Amino acid sequence: MKLLLTSGGISNDSIKKSFFNLVGKKPEDISLAFIPTASNVEIGDKKEWLIKDLIVLKDLNLKSISIVDISAVERKIWEPQLREADVLFFEGGNTFHLMEWVDKSGLKDLLPELLKTKVYVGVSAGSMILSLDLLLNISQKLYKEDLERTENMNGLNIVNFYVLPHYNGSHFSKRTKENILEATKDINGKIYALDDNSAIEVFNDNTKIISEGEFLEIN
Repeated sequence: MKLLLTSGGISNDSIKKSFFNLVGKKPEDISLAFIPTASNVEIGDKKEWLIKDLIVLKDLNLKSISIVDISAVERKIWEPQLREADVLFFEGGNTFHLMEWVDKSGLKDLLPELLKTKVYVGVSAGSMILSLDLLLNISQKLYKEDLERTENMNGLNIVNFYVLPHYNGSHFSKRTKENILEATKDINGKIYALDDNSAIEVFNDNTKIISEGEFLEIN
């Protein structure tokens, strides 16, 4: 299994190097499927994250980039595109919306098979759904999101830790070390708070931090 779980995408040379090492191919031989589903319900300007991430991927000079919205088309359309890709790139946005569609679309059941041969790259929400659950209480405290929800949701339970993106982010004032430690004090399990220049690389049973910024590891 090869995972690259990021807060802000492929944001620096260290994360880029990890990306290419995991894929194990030259850029011109890599096909990537970009899954924007988490971003669909986010309102406002998206040029500084969604569009930026697409531009970064374009500048990697990959063989191809397909855009595959699992909430917009039937499985008979999205599944072949994911099977043909070397990389499954799950963009950020709303974690609960993304998880709902990963489940509803049938991708949840297919993903373990795909991950035997493909690299999974997550950005923010795309990284968070791989954990045991989506930490609704933490999301409401630190992200001020999903305030209307009353029930937590299971994640994919592919990794044995939680990811909290945008640590110390300029647009996310609640995501400081002090606030994160207070909000997560009753959580059982390892937590990684990542800034937008940090990522977690998972290669089979080996997990390591890739960072040119700041991160917080909580046991």
